[in-house]
Amino acid sequence: MDVSDQFAKKFFSTRIGGENFGDGKQMYKFEKIKRARVEATKKFPSRILIDMGVGEPDSMAADFVVETLSNEAGKYENRGYADNGCQEFKEAVARYMVAQFSVPMETSEIMHSIGTKAALSLLPYCFVNPGDIVLMTAPGYPVFGTHAKYLMADVISLPLYAKNDYLPDFEDIPDKILKKTKVVVVNYPNNPTGACATEEFFRKLVNLAHSHEFLVINDAAYSALAFDGGDKLSIFNIPGAKDVALELHSMSKGFNMTGWRLGWVCGNERLIGAYANVKNQSDSGQFLAIQKAAVQALENSFIPTNNARKYRTRMEKIIPILRNCGFDVIFPKAGFFLYAHIPSSVECNGEIESFLLAEKFTEWMICNLGIVTVPWDDAEPSVRFSMTFGCRDMEDDEIVDLFRDRMACCRFNFGKSG
Repeated sequence: MDVSDQFAKKFFSTRIGGENFGDGKQMYKFEKIKRARVEATKKFPSRILIDMGVGEPDSMAADFVVETLSNEAGKYENRGYADNGCQEFKEAVARYMVAQFSVPMETSEIMHSIGTKAALSLLPYCFVNPGDIVLMTAPGYPVFGTHAKYLMADVISLPLYAKNDYLPDFEDIPDKILKKTKVVVVNYPNNPTGACATEEFFRKLVNLAHSHEFLVINDAAYSALAFDGGDKLSIFNIPGAKDVALELHSMSKGFNMTGWRLGWVCGNERLIGAYANVKNQSDSGQFLAIQKAAVQALENSFIPTNNARKYRTRMEKIIPILRNCGFDVIFPKAGFFLYAHIPSSVECNGEIESFLLAEKFTEWMICNLGIVTVPWDDAEPSVRFSMTFGCRDMEDDEIVDLFRDRMACCRFNFGKSG
């Protein structure tokens, strides 16, 4: 390490690791996956990589949405800072919440975000103090918890198990913890399990929030991709939820607008005002042309409907392959992920490899089968297969056949390891 690096080490805050920042010991799992992909590609340069690790849509936004963006981008009145305002987008969101969930919303109860990730990074600054307790479902999207820890809050995971349909059991939480809890963050429809909340669950959660006086934040980024077989559900379908809850929605997953970075937070006007205030000190709003293009997307519910149909069709082809290999995968209720416990060992080409952690299993899959997945070791060691595996050079059925052939080369053991 040269002198400049030694000097730089003195500046890093403890919240990001202090002097240990950048030493690689706490490498983000997606960075590990990226590196394993690079190594596998070097080792087998001619092998096609089946990427089931992607967490974003593989299709373009609708042509008329892109055309609207182009037209709006050329208008003089859209050139400036959006700040916290785009009335047309708020009105479109209000109509969408009624159409999708039968939830009436005033525009004062809606605020746009530069994507769900940005909103989850700002909300802790509105509601979390040092020493507060934050409860978060796990597996789930971790960003709120990361920033809550930056603010010196205590973040406690609520593990999700298959036996409970991937819903947390609040009866397992000691009363002394609930009494000190400031925020509960849930993620339904859930990434990565595909589980959806029930009215009974949301009602119980809202009642707990009232009795223990904590805030509920529901990250509903995948709500537009709910499958047939049940009504779409918002936490605001529960009476009294607006007093104690906020809900986040996204244009990314259902509307193929991931890189556009747009979503919204909705709920109690007073709570939204706090988010708007902090947001106004953090960004200058998303480009107005993007917000106005999103209005067109929100008015056309066939976009997420068609996307959900596409992902469901892929699942119908992939699930039997996984089940034939022994994976306990179930058909999810929303989203584009399949989730299953990892095997305890794999026999392939005469060699046996054992696994205790999902992270090791996913690295093995990349290196040996050229299949990219995502590990989750939060509750039960499990693996996520994404159905956003579309490829410009191959048809879906070709990818499915290739996946089947590679999985068939192995014997997956789901008993106890060695």
